[in-house]
Parts: sequence; C-alpha cells; structure tokens
Amino acid sequence: MNTFKLFMKRNYKVILLLIGVSALLWSFMPKQEKETPEKDQLLLELITYILENTHYSPAKIDDKFSATVYKEYLKALDPMKRYFLQSDIDEFSKYEYLIDDMIQLKELSFFSLTYERITQRMKEAKGIYTEVLDKPFEFKSEDVFNADYDNIGYAKDRNELKERWAKQLKLNVLSTVTDNLKIQEGKDTVEDEVDEFGDPIVKEEKKDDKKKKDKKPVEKKSFEQLEKEARESALKSLDEYFDVLNDLERKDWFSIYLNSIVERFDPHTFYFAPEDKEKFDASMSGSFEGIGAVLRKKPEGVEINELVPGGPAWRGKEVETGDIILKVAQSKDEEPIDIVGMRLDNVVKLIKGKKNTTVYLTMKKIDGTIKVVPIMREVIEMEETYAKSSIIQDGDKKYGIIHLPKFYIDFENKDSRNAFTDVEKEIKELKQQNIDGIIMDLRSNGGGSLETVIKMVGLFSKEGPVVQVKSSRGKQKVLDDKDTPIVWEGPLVVLVNNFSASASEIFAAAIQDYKRGVIIGSKHTYGKGTVQNLITLNDLLRKQPYGDLGALKVTLQKFYRINGGSTQREGVLSDIVLPDRYSYIDMGERDMDNAMPWDKIDRAVYTPYNNDFSNIINLSKERIAKNDQFKLIDENAKWINERKDEKQFSLNLEKYQARQKEVEEKAKKFKAISKYKSSLKFSSLPSELARVEKDTLLKSKRDSWHEMLNSDIYIEEGVKILKDLDTKKIHKVSGDKSSLSPKL
Repeated sequence: MNTFKLFMKRNYKVILLLIGVSALLWSFMPKQEKETPEKDQLLLELITYILENTHYSPAKIDDKFSATVYKEYLKALDPMKRYFLQSDIDEFSKYEYLIDDMIQLKELSFFSLTYERITQRMKEAKGIYTEVLDKPFEFKSEDVFNADYDNIGYAKDRNELKERWAKQLKLNVLSTVTDNLKIQEGKDTVEDEVDEFGDPIVKEEKKDDKKKKDKKPVEKKSFEQLEKEARESALKSLDEYFDVLNDLERKDWFSIYLNSIVERFDPHTFYFAPEDKEKFDASMSGSFEGIGAVLRKKPEGVEINELVPGGPAWRGKEVETGDIILKVAQSKDEEPIDIVGMRLDNVVKLIKGKKNTTVYLTMKKIDGTIKVVPIMREVIEMEETYAKSSIIQDGDKKYGIIHLPKFYIDFENKDSRNAFTDVEKEIKELKQQNIDGIIMDLRSNGGGSLETVIKMVGLFSKEGPVVQVKSSRGKQKVLDDKDTPIVWEGPLVVLVNNFSASASEIFAAAIQDYKRGVIIGSKHTYGKGTVQNLITLNDLLRKQPYGDLGALKVTLQKFYRINGGSTQREGVLSDIVLPDRYSYIDMGERDMDNAMPWDKIDRAVYTPYNNDFSNIINLSKERIAKNDQFKLIDENAKWINERKDEKQFSLNLEKYQARQKEVEEKAKKFKAISKYKSSLKFSSLPSELARVEKDTLLKSKRDSWHEMLNSDIYIEEGVKILKDLDTKKIHKVSGDKSSLSPKL
C-alpha cells in the first residue's frame, strides 16, 4: 500500500491530466486507425532503459529534461510555425513538465494528441496555400516577411496563419519573378546569382561561345504572366511536398517524438526506424543491394529519377530516366503488385532485394508504351563514397592527394571494401609515380569506423597509441596500432575543415601529437569526441510480435587524444589556419546546447617524432597574409557573418529588387573566389586511366574533380607546405616501427 501511495504521489499530476483529457483524445482518434500503442510503449520503455543504463553520461529525466524535450519536439513538428495555432500550444503546454513522468508510465497521450493535431493542421495548410496562390499578389505595399522563427509567436487564429503563409509565398513568388525578369533583360544569371549568404553560386560555364550565340532568344513575358507562372510553380512544388508528407504514417511521427527524447542525451544518440537503419548501413558501407536507381514519387506511379552509373538498370539499357514504374513482381509468374499511390519507402522495399535475384517492373516508358522489364539485383557501389586520389604535377615535382569522404566499412561483411585497404592501395599506387609528398584531404569527412582509423594512422606513423577511450564507469583504454606496416614515410599534410568530425579528428590529432605531419585548414574541426555503438533492438528481445523494432545509436564512450586532451567540443586546432567562409561563425559541437563538455585525462605513453614544424608553419602564415585570394576569402567570411542574422525581407517589389541589387553588387567582388585557377596539373593514376577509357561517365566525373582541384587554393597551399617540408631537408621516417625516435 505504501508503494502505491508513493506512486500516486509522484505521478498525480499526470494521472489527473490523463483522466481529464482522455475523452478529448478519443474524439481525435481516427476511426480507421488499426495500430495499437503497445509497440510504441515497448520502444519507449526499451530505449529509455538502454539509455539510462548504458549511455556514457545519462541525462536526468526530470522536469527540466521534460521542458527541453517539449520545446525541441514542437520545433521538430513545426519549425517555421506555419501549422500550429496558439490555441494548440496552449493546449499542449499542460504537458510541458509532464513528459518525464509520462516516459516512466509509458504514457503516449501527449504524442497522440500532437500527432492527430499536426496531421489535421497540415490538411488545413494545404487548403490555405491553395487559396493563397489562387490570386495574384500585389507588390506595392510595405509588407515585410519575418523569418526569425525562433522568436516569432504562433498565429492566433486561421486568418493570421493564412497571412503568414501569404507573406512567405509572396516572398517566394517575388524571388522567382525577379530572377526571371533578369533573364528576360539578358543578364548573365551565372554572374548574378548568389546564395543565401550572398556568395556567387558556382555553375558550369559554357566553354563554347558558339553555343551561346546559338541560344534561342528568351520569350518576353509581361510581369503579370511571370507572376502567374511563379504562383503555379510554387503550387506544384508544395503539392509534391505535401504528397510526401501524406505518406508519413503514425510510426514516422513517433520516431520524431522518440528522437526528441533520445537526442537530449547528446547530439549523436539517435533512434533509427527499420527503414532508416537500412539507409545508415548503406551509407557506412558505401554499397547496397538493388537495381541501381533513384526513385521519385509521382501521382501516376514512381518515376526513375536517376540511374546509378554501372548499375544493372543502367547497363541493361531498358530503363531510362523519366520512365514510370506502375507494378512490381518478384517473379515472372507472380501477380504484380500495383504500386500507384503506394508510400515510396514501401515501393523501395519491393524493388530492393538480395543480389542475384530478379525483380520484374511493369513500366510506362517515356514514349508512352507499357513494358515489363526484368532486372537482376546486384551489389551497388556508391563510387563517390570511396577514397580517390590524384597525381599533382608542380613543375618537376610530383605530389599526391587522397580524398576520403568517410571512414567507411561494411560491418556485416568485413571482406568488402573499407577505407583502410582502399587508402593503402592509393598510397602504394602514388608511390609508384615517385611522388614527393601526400595531402590527406579529410574536409567534410564526418567519421565512421574507429577500427579503420586506428589502422590507417599506422600507414603513416610508427607503432604505438592512436587514441584513448573512456567508458561511463571511468575505465580508460589505450587503443594502439600494432601491426600495420608504414606505407608512406615522406612529407604529409592533413587538410581539414569545420565539418571534419569523429574519426577524422582522431586521425588528425594522432598525426599532430606524433608530430608526423602538418594539419591545415579551418581554425578547428567539428569537435565530436564521442564513440557510439549501434544496438539492434530485436537482438535484446527473445520474442515480440511487432516485427523489426529498428536500432539505437547510443554514446557509450568518449575518446581522447594520446596527449590526454579531448577533441569533444574543441575539435583539433589546425597548425596552419586557412581562411574560409565560416571563419567567423561558431560551427560544430561547441554550438550545441546538448553537447558533452570538454575534459582531459592522463597522457598515454608515446614518443613523438623529432620534428619541429615551426619554421614551416611561419613560412605558410607569411604566404597566407600576403595572398590576395586568401584576403578576399577572409573578407567574404566577414560579410557572411554580418548577413547571417538577416531575417527581415521586404515584400515591396522596388525595395526587394534594390536590396537584391545591393547584395549582387557586393557579391561581384567575391566572384574571383570561384574563378581562381592555380598552375598545378592534376591527373588520374594509371589504374584509373584504364577504367576511364571504358567509362565515359567516370571520365567526366574525374575531369570535373581535377578542374575543381585546380581552382582550390587550399590544395595549392598544401602543395607549397609539402615542398617546404621536402626542401628543408627534413629526414624521412624510419620504416622500423620499433624505432623510438625516427625523423620525418
């Protein structure tokens, strides 16, 4: 009895509220709803249990936690405040400090209420934007659109909500009309178009002047015609967007609710629904099993939006971009399933499958004919996920660059491609070309496999500690590279930016702590110093009737540099800072309220190389300070910082166009950033040249990449640093991993 009284005392707020709203909730329940809450309750209980018992630093689930979940959940549902009314928020507010209690009770009434209300409001929104776009806009009033979504309130009623939609759509139409007017006036849209920061948008320039002369003249249209077409285009885009929203089911919205809870533990703890788990696995391995096509939902079926080069659909030549899939069958004798109107994720499930099996697609071809196309599924490799390299020719010197998008690995099949073996192969091929130094390009590399990065450090450095990890119970462990032979012992530059995270930071930190190479790039990397494990939830339950429960990515450890410092929040500080567009904006973990703090532990036992890069660093700093291109990039970064908080946009035609002209005039100064060309020459390795001869698409991709590298001043400075490292007669690393003081 005492236990029951204690339970009632702790949870009386929630119990009284639940009794009071139960009748209200029943009125919102759709009559056709077949789903039961038991699966959701099981997920909530299982996930919170795992987090409270295994997370590195479990959050205290209390009223403060509840209030933060409440705020982030509503923001996730309606980030632009264009669905909910203030009356909805007033109704929801009674739950603000009850979510913690409801988690313990496995009570889902708050979720059910918000789920029903958001789906209701979205249906109403479709009526609102359709009504708004049915009539022409006027652009003479002094209306202003406020995009400061964090600080504006919710609309008081439908009329105010409609006015908010009208202003937003008016801005969209005004922007489109202004762009089209410039085209009609014969202005160069490549020259004049800028992004939201005011930076020039880099587009492929026409190299053939004759093509420019042969271009058909732009049809002159009245302002009224352009305005009408812009509204029609906006309506079409919104209809397509809301068609996707209509495909969302209760389980999709529940995933949003779950992650509003889960992500309060830290930014990298995340719940994956079954479909999202598959996508995560594909992104980590760089491959998946299927036909090699990107799909897009259409009212008449599912459209082939893109074909993956080299995939079975591409090679078979019976499928074209623009074809519409109408039906799917798993054998030629099976009655095909009509997929028109079906949720896109479910269509993908039908088409994907194990390699060496065949799927039969009934397709409406772009010429209108109907055809059944059999396609054998294969392992599809996403080429741009993998490491690639290029030879850099600088006068009589050769260098190598290896671009690594992530530290990929297939956890299910360790024999498949992984970042370590691919990078090892690239280094060996580059060495055969007698290169004098290597740039490891880890810009925007978000991380990946811890095992892979530890082994990869060993390709460049002597045997020893690479990273330290610490568990929630305080247990510390040093992770060593023990048996990886050194493959590259010459000059090394590691190029990073604000988005280099996790495993990238482990690599850069180890190279820096060993004094093995020079780290260049943004002021600091992302600052993700935590280690996650992916827990498949079904593996924890012997038996349950709900099918696949998905997976939970949970933070179990923090990692630390071998010098004892954490990269958490602080990241890795570059030895040489190169100005970039985000130089004056806080980026990464340090800008997140739920990120774990920085701390340090004891230094591991290791011996750095006997290298002093101070002179190399000073030479580079002198070059950067004198370089006009870097000065321009820095000036652009300051301008971006000034404009990042701009939230008010005039809806008056003259004022809007005047502001756009002002931005474009300022942006013209920064066009030289995208037009920059170095004197370096880039070429593929011999093994890739053999592939390029047979694959014109790969040749096009490599040509584009080499052209981009040629205009990349960061690569150019990296080459100059490699040249300084070489010409300063710094000795090479000893190949003997047991050596205590080898030199670069």
